[in-house]
Amino acid sequence: MAETRIGRIGALICGENTNPLARFALIAQGEQIHVASYPPVWPTRPPEETGNYDNRSANRIRAAAHAFEAKCFVLVVGSLLDQAAREWIANGDRAAAGVLEATPTSESFFVDPTGAVVSEATTSEGLALAEFDLRRCIEPKRFHDVAAGYNRFDLFDFRVRRERLRPAQFDDVAEETAEIISLSDSRMVG
Repeated sequence: MAETRIGRIGALICGENTNPLARFALIAQGEQIHVASYPPVWPTRPPEETGNYDNRSANRIRAAAHAFEAKCFVLVVGSLLDQAAREWIANGDRAAAGVLEATPTSESFFVDPTGAVVSEATTSEGLALAEFDLRRCIEPKRFHDVAAGYNRFDLFDFRVRRERLRPAQFDDVAEETAEIISLSDSRMVG
């Protein structure tokens, strides 16, 4: 969460926008503007098969849900995969190029605190502008604020660790154990 001159801004990438605990951590800090960024394509199967992941629909659902629950504005930012990048990724493989061409690209758009999409979605490179009146975040919280009256603090407790986690922790051998090892090593040598 970043406290800025234009408001409290939070951000999550891709599937993090599906994580209710990550989203609640931002909601609990009074997030007013949320940036949800997504990869340009997400092919889970060959595009001609049924049941492929619908990235556009999923991103709209997630953005609307978060805006509604947080009572904040959401900027959905779909990354761009231009033709040069597609060719580099496919590396001459026609099947891979076909998948990249046939998979719908992610969209960029804006959502208001009620969960309504308030702009045309775009899949092309460019600059999108929106004006947010942060006062529009207040009234919806009077009806339903999941970080306040609807939280049920009497039942639920949520904690966030802020320390950096290390990928591995090594406990040193206790002094007594080290002394025993040292003694047994010296007996083997002598």
